[in-house]
Amino acid sequence: MNAKQGPRPGGRSARVQASVQTAVRELLATMDRSEITVPLIATAAGVTPSTIYRRWGTLGELFADVAVERLRPDSDPIDTGNGWTDLEAWAEQYAEEMSSAPGRELIRDVLAAADTNCSQRCCSYSREQIAIMAERAAERGESFPDPEAVLDGVVSPIVYRILFGDAPTRDRIRDLVGRTMATTGSGSDERH
Repeated sequence: MNAKQGPRPGGRSARVQASVQTAVRELLATMDRSEITVPLIATAAGVTPSTIYRRWGTLGELFADVAVERLRPDSDPIDTGNGWTDLEAWAEQYAEEMSSAPGRELIRDVLAAADTNCSQRCCSYSREQIAIMAERAAERGESFPDPEAVLDGVVSPIVYRILFGDAPTRDRIRDLVGRTMATTGSGSDERH
């Protein structure tokens, strides 16, 4: 059974989704994930197991959906007054959050989902954050790389290192940002 492509907006469906996601987060905070079952989640959320199966299909898809919501940024990137340092600060925070034990678990949940909409939503969150930094830089008359170049040059290497090695160091992140900023014609004089 395939999970549907995202929630229906508003109404009962949104309330059910919120209730189920809250139940999953609370259960994950108090028990080992291997002990969590759809009937347990349904009871905690006040819905039937069939509601969960209809909406998410599998427990793995539900975990992925919860992970995506937890990965949604809760604020805009910090505004340092400079596009280069905005990107450095954001990339350092991103790497720190994603390389933490909970961050790695969220990444694994998203990657394990059969529904590619989950990973696409995660990518869109990063793209939106980068677009905010790019817009700020443009308003200040600064050069800033295209969001896709930042995804390819900064975000992708960070995620790869987190998944298949050690989290990138601050120096490595600054190097990635520097290389990516250089693709826009930004010289080091624009950093500060």
